[in-house]
Amino acid sequence: MAWFTDLLGQDSVAQTILIYCIVIALGVSLGKIRIAGVSLGIAFVLFTGIAMGHLGFSVNRQVIDFIRDFGLILFVFSIGLQVGPGFFSSFRKGGLTLNLLAMAVVIIGGVTALSIHFITGTSLPMMVGVMSGAVTNTPGLGAAQQALAQVWTEASAGEIPDIGLGYAVAYPFGVLGIILTMVMIRRVLGLDITKELQLYNREKYPEEALPERVSILVTNPQVFDKTIPEISGLIGRNIIITRVLHNGELSLASSDTVIHENDVILVVTQKGLKDEIVRKTGVVSGMDLTAKGGRLISRRLMVTNRQISGKRLGALKLRTRYNINITRIYRSGIELIASPQLRLQMGDRLTVVGDEQSIERVIDELGNSIKHLNEPNIIPIFIGILLGILLGSIPFNIPGLAHPVRLGLAGGPLIIAILLGKYGYRFSLVSYTTPSANLMLREMGIVLFLASVGILSGEKFIPALFSGDGFLWMGYGVIITLIPLLIVGFFARIILRRNYFEICGLLAGSTTDPPALAYANSIAHDEAPSIAYATVYPLVMFLRIFVAQMMILLFL
Repeated sequence: MAWFTDLLGQDSVAQTILIYCIVIALGVSLGKIRIAGVSLGIAFVLFTGIAMGHLGFSVNRQVIDFIRDFGLILFVFSIGLQVGPGFFSSFRKGGLTLNLLAMAVVIIGGVTALSIHFITGTSLPMMVGVMSGAVTNTPGLGAAQQALAQVWTEASAGEIPDIGLGYAVAYPFGVLGIILTMVMIRRVLGLDITKELQLYNREKYPEEALPERVSILVTNPQVFDKTIPEISGLIGRNIIITRVLHNGELSLASSDTVIHENDVILVVTQKGLKDEIVRKTGVVSGMDLTAKGGRLISRRLMVTNRQISGKRLGALKLRTRYNINITRIYRSGIELIASPQLRLQMGDRLTVVGDEQSIERVIDELGNSIKHLNEPNIIPIFIGILLGILLGSIPFNIPGLAHPVRLGLAGGPLIIAILLGKYGYRFSLVSYTTPSANLMLREMGIVLFLASVGILSGEKFIPALFSGDGFLWMGYGVIITLIPLLIVGFFARIILRRNYFEICGLLAGSTTDPPALAYANSIAHDEAPSIAYATVYPLVMFLRIFVAQMMILLFL
């Protein structure tokens, strides 16, 4: 076994990969163990890394810095691609409230840290380091170190304190504390995860807006001998009539189709509008046109043609060009009305009604090839990461701050990924990835990041914990982590009645904590936490840097 000992001790590529594989495999396995019904999931990789680092297993510092930052980029970029298509509509609905709540978390945390400093007499620089670790915000630590170097040089007060020790001691519970806060809110308020997810989807896609089919016997004289556009104008609603039974003959409806007395029409409309449309056209027919045979068939086709992605359904004029009807669109597990204004996305499934020959021509235009979806879009991903790094490196000079603020390697790629997911089609950059591919990128990124942070912290963690005021710093970190999150979390739920998964994303975003987001995603199996996280992340990143610097510049 001497060869194995030599392998672990040497500084080589094989040794680096071996240590990372041990940390990640062991951490993920231990993370699946449930204690009191709670498991930490992949966040346990962090603690496995700390243990390995403490035992003396080390990796080249430049290599580990690269793996840590690249893992973080992969994680936040895949999150951005996932939430991009629905981000802006979600931001308009509740983005301001979420950002105000996140701001409250940051401010309460800063006030808590200052209060501990004045009450206990603990060094302010060390408290800023503890605060940065308690909220797992590395850019805030860096900003505080830069501000401290400036002030300390001017003060000529001797050696600059290593506030990184306070950060290292507080960081592990920072990760654990955010997750525990999510668990505490759920347990104390008795929230049902399944029910919360159903409520979130119901709010995002209200039941009354979901599509419903109804066969109507036309008996209202106001719609006799009128075309479908004319009927829509009279009713005041844009209705979709897909089939018409006239004199016993079933035919496909088009904009030129004339509706006569006693015709039976098949209408696809929003569930909440069904009664109104029936009342204004006739009565519900006992005949189900979807069950009638004939040359008309219904197929569900998938959008896999990159040229189609991003275009409005009405702009394609598929109905007039191919004499077919598109009644519903299936996206992310939800059925939507096929309105002309709806923009198509890669992976959408369209319910198409027409004759077989017409549908075959539509297939040629839409693609309908799973193989195309499985092909990874590598170029847009790396162009996006490139642009994200450039954006994250741009310095923003803020009056009153000694050093410029940057979005960093997390904020820049996250924002670019959101924009790419939403508007990439305009520049022929289709960034669609299958859910499994996106999940793979995301999980690979976060475990590499956690393993790196753990290995780096492990060497200093135990000595800092057991020497000097290490335990006190950890206790202060616990207070700084829990108090703001619990106050805002319970307020958001009890007073504002926000959805639990939105709150989880808010808490993870207000602490810029990817492991906590990964935990929230693992219990949600939905994009709700990620959207809330992305909504508050840019503002929180700026505030974390700003508050850390201001505490040093104003109170030291």
